[in-house]
Amino acid sequence: MALHNEVLALVLGGGQGSRLFPLTQLRSKPAVPIAGKYRLIDIPISNCLHADIRRIFVLTQFNSASLNRHIGQTYRMDLFSQGFVEILAAEQTPDNSSWFQGTADAVRQASRHIMRHEADYYVILAGDHLYRMDYSEIVEAHIDRQADITIAAQPVTAADASSMGILRFDRNGQIVAFDEKPDADRLSDISRSIPAGASFGGHVADKPFVASLGIYVFSREVLFEVLEHDDATDFGRGIIPHALNQYEVQAHLFRGYWADVGTIQSFYDANVMLTQPDAPFSFYDPRRPIYTRPRFLPGARLADCTVRDAIIAEGCDIDRCSLEESVIGIRSNIRAGTRITRSVLLGADFYESDDEAPARGSKPRLGIGREVVLDRVIVDKNARIADRVTLTNAAGVQEANGNGYYIRSGIVIVPKDGVIEEGTTV
Repeated sequence: MALHNEVLALVLGGGQGSRLFPLTQLRSKPAVPIAGKYRLIDIPISNCLHADIRRIFVLTQFNSASLNRHIGQTYRMDLFSQGFVEILAAEQTPDNSSWFQGTADAVRQASRHIMRHEADYYVILAGDHLYRMDYSEIVEAHIDRQADITIAAQPVTAADASSMGILRFDRNGQIVAFDEKPDADRLSDISRSIPAGASFGGHVADKPFVASLGIYVFSREVLFEVLEHDDATDFGRGIIPHALNQYEVQAHLFRGYWADVGTIQSFYDANVMLTQPDAPFSFYDPRRPIYTRPRFLPGARLADCTVRDAIIAEGCDIDRCSLEESVIGIRSNIRAGTRITRSVLLGADFYESDDEAPARGSKPRLGIGREVVLDRVIVDKNARIADRVTLTNAAGVQEANGNGYYIRSGIVIVPKDGVIEEGTTV
């Protein structure tokens, strides 16, 4: 089914992104770089384009400048089509002067712009998830079942269930309850969310709960009706549970890899996972690639390096280094004698030559200096790490704010434009 005229996508940019601080200190969550050269927003937009969904709104309110720039430089639709990727930022109006209060409130406040576009169905997506999904399948399932609301779902473990929305079904497979992020006591009451005898696509004993993936399909009339008559600010905590007794709400099983990368730990784990030869997700797929901004950078240059299980983006200059289980982002400059393991470098926005030394003053040169040791570190864009720095968190500190760095979940993070002075040891 051709979806470009029937479906409109809404990508929710999320709130302040405090769980991803300091990566969200200067940018919104969807603009956070991933896998060396991409940004998180590239994932839902690429999935939309592969499903022939070419009208896409991105709803955001925090630090949206870099996101605007990336979308403007990347997603330029055919002048003779009606396709677009457009930012809808929170705005004050005579009727409402407040910020977005939640996912549903964001769509409610933006509805006056959205309603101007004819569409039978709306796909509502998050901007901080890692997965590859054919949205045409969930839309077609929504239509075939004559559903009002369809939720993409997946069996999960008890450990994951406490941070997700859990669906419960009756014996006929209909959704009868929706528990948003239930605590341990609530999970013990639920016990399992799949009814005995129900087939849910290869459910296994260690995944007794069915969780929402935060991907919804709404029929047009239903979406605007619930937003008008239900003042709930969030889809998971309010709109969906309230809709169960009034509308036909269905679940659509997703069998592929899916991960929420909205925390420092999950973001780090997802990046390091990508370096493994048997990784469950790859940004490369000959049929459904993930798109991003074309930069026309030269291939990475490696001189006398030892590399094992690493992703190295284009434009890098790496000299006599050891790299292991790490992601090296675009334009990274790494000098001799450095050893990097289990780390994520987001790269740089520009090059810096030796003749620019007077302009940078006493700051170290852009990139990673000589004889540096990094282990379990995230280095944000345009950071400067001087010679003979060691960032390994040998003491096992879980949370700390240091001089030019942060520690979150035991991971050392050098923020964007951060500077680590020569000889620093953490």
